[in-house]
Amino acid sequence: MSDDTAKRHEPYEGWEGRAGRTIAGSDPWWPEAVRAPEGAPNIVVVLVDDLGFADLGCYGSEIDTPNIDRMAAEGLRYLNFHVNPMCSPTRASLLTGLNHHDVGVGHVCHSDPGYPGYTSELTEHCATVAEILRAAGYATLMVGKWHLCKDSNLVGPRHSWPLQRGFDHYYGFLDGFTNFHHPHRLIRDNSVVRTDQYPDDYYFTDDITDEAIGMVREQKAARPDQPFFLYLSHGAVHAPLQAKQADIDKYRGAYDAGWDEIRQRRFQRQIELGIFDADTTLPPRNSEERNDVTPWDELSATQKEVFARYMEVFAAMVDNVDQNFGRLRAALEELGEWDNTLVLFTSDNGASREGEDTGCSQYFEVLSPTQGDIDADHARLDLMGGPQTLPHYPRGWAMAGNTPFRLYKINTHAGGHQVAMVSSWPQRIADPGGFRRQYLHITDVLPTVLDIVGLQAPTERNGQPLKGPLVGASFAPTLTDAEAPEHHAEQYYEQIGHRGFYRDGWEAVTLHLPMTPFGDHEWEVYNLADDPTETVDLSEVEPERRQELIDAWEQAAHRYQVFPMDEGSMLKYVQRPPSEEVYETPVRIVPGTDTLERYRSMKMIQARSFTVEIEFEYASGDEGMLVAHGDQGGGYACYVEGGEVVYVHNGYGHMRHLSGGALAEGRRSVRLDFTITDGFAWDLRILVDGVEKGVGEGFTGMWTMAPFEGIDVGIDRRSPVSWDVYERHGPFPYTNAIDAVTYTPGEQGPMAAINTTQILQQMGARFE
Repeated sequence: MSDDTAKRHEPYEGWEGRAGRTIAGSDPWWPEAVRAPEGAPNIVVVLVDDLGFADLGCYGSEIDTPNIDRMAAEGLRYLNFHVNPMCSPTRASLLTGLNHHDVGVGHVCHSDPGYPGYTSELTEHCATVAEILRAAGYATLMVGKWHLCKDSNLVGPRHSWPLQRGFDHYYGFLDGFTNFHHPHRLIRDNSVVRTDQYPDDYYFTDDITDEAIGMVREQKAARPDQPFFLYLSHGAVHAPLQAKQADIDKYRGAYDAGWDEIRQRRFQRQIELGIFDADTTLPPRNSEERNDVTPWDELSATQKEVFARYMEVFAAMVDNVDQNFGRLRAALEELGEWDNTLVLFTSDNGASREGEDTGCSQYFEVLSPTQGDIDADHARLDLMGGPQTLPHYPRGWAMAGNTPFRLYKINTHAGGHQVAMVSSWPQRIADPGGFRRQYLHITDVLPTVLDIVGLQAPTERNGQPLKGPLVGASFAPTLTDAEAPEHHAEQYYEQIGHRGFYRDGWEAVTLHLPMTPFGDHEWEVYNLADDPTETVDLSEVEPERRQELIDAWEQAAHRYQVFPMDEGSMLKYVQRPPSEEVYETPVRIVPGTDTLERYRSMKMIQARSFTVEIEFEYASGDEGMLVAHGDQGGGYACYVEGGEVVYVHNGYGHMRHLSGGALAEGRRSVRLDFTITDGFAWDLRILVDGVEKGVGEGFTGMWTMAPFEGIDVGIDRRSPVSWDVYERHGPFPYTNAIDAVTYTPGEQGPMAAINTTQILQQMGARFE
């Protein structure tokens, strides 16, 4: 045998079998399959959005949550569990075991203002719990809200989408919220789910629960021996507050007593349950500047009626979350998996004050420069919670939701970050119904999972070194020992300029007013062991401890990329990388194109003049949508009906129409010419075949994330711009041919980012 022939029979690199000249004369070899450790539990993390500490029955609420209450009675309630005070930051820390700024998620994931702590996506130098568990043999499944990629990546690139961060399957939405009756854009795995119209009884929380149950059933049928990790990330109970009518009706009249009384009742119930000692102080009604709550008794009868209805819808949403958790548990029990499943049920932050002092029936109005209208909201009273409204409640209800803590989501006082956490693991938990009072933080979840499964944290990902070590600590010992020692000794907080630092039972915290100087004068100090509700500020009597905690915060802020802090100038929202300029260029959309993604659509129209040119064929009797941009929360559309061109404008629920006149048969051209005004509105001209046919002034401008649905050509998909048109025609596809619709962005108005950045920089520089 020649040397060359001998070499051909040597083992192939990385393969340990023997290769003869034929299969019959060879010895096969297979690499060992990756398998999770024997007996490794399934892991289910349920993350509810904007759920306050006191919004579950087992934490003092009057809301009916029997399934979660049952789990609490059979499992554990954690009473000193903390998260970051906003949604994306908490999700980042949950998945990575690291501080949120350190992985690039110092704020909600929308824009990248150009600083490493605020890139609006997880850094490549961190591993997620899904990536670690998948490498260890777990199936990794996710449904619901992601909110860990920037606006400009909502179409692509997909490196920050769930499947690229460790999940085998995903179904949900990538943004911060969605419409529960008509979700604006759903993703399955790496693809957009194309949907023209949802069934009348569709509800998002039901849908993702169906998907979660289906994923688990499919996985267990295919691989019964393989454990799974399920991350069920609810869109509820974030605004818009929308629920099923039967659930809303269940709570009719339940909140007529108002937020002051409900808060008092919840606090008394918490004492009865043993969550707090009888000598615990309920802080006075929130009265801090720009955070104050109006006494319920001082509201008008109209305000009370509207505000109570908002809370009825919110309660219905919580109730529905509980119903669906019961369905998930029943499915796991049916599969024989419940007893060996670790469940962690919690919230991403405290109850939200986004509705400010009066709430609203249209969520985007709260986020815009326009003012709400209580009479208009009252006129929509019977529509609240349904598909025609997108409400949010006033911050008085958030105060009640966070009972007994002060302030709200975004704040570094306890109302922003101390949340309910219920755990279940029937095979392991030793004292069903027990309380746990150890200080824990959301960064502790990943280390706990690794500890339970018997894994080590990786040191690299895709060949790149990882940030580390993990800042969280395992709380696995608390599952079996109520007296297990605390291991999370200190934790910094920062959100939108609010600061906080916890160390060994003491806390220093600030309430920062936007566009005011940062300074040591803002710091309050509390002994949480004696004063868990932060009612006695000890900053004057504990000056050394105060300085120690301030210094510790400064050190942590430098270490974990907190700087620069947000002075409240809004700069972080308007500073965008040059690569995004492409989104402000003209686009030609042909029929059959799926809905143009909302961020691309929005960039061409917001705070600027623009034109829309529509080329189409018309014959007598033709009708349908020519173009639509937006939904029930705000937007505009142009359609043909009864032989006439009609423009409809939805200004956060305030409807206006403008006629473009009758159409002649043949090839037609319609041009919508929008001119931005100094008052943040549009003046509009409708030109048909180059001839002006309609003129209107003062159409409400769209702000922040409105319109929240992108541009449709020849149809109005999902949530409609005009409900009246939808009731008559559904999505209303155009019955003849459309050549194309062309958007051309024009001059930017005074409120546009390019015109405000320099002004905001000058304003904010005063607080450097």
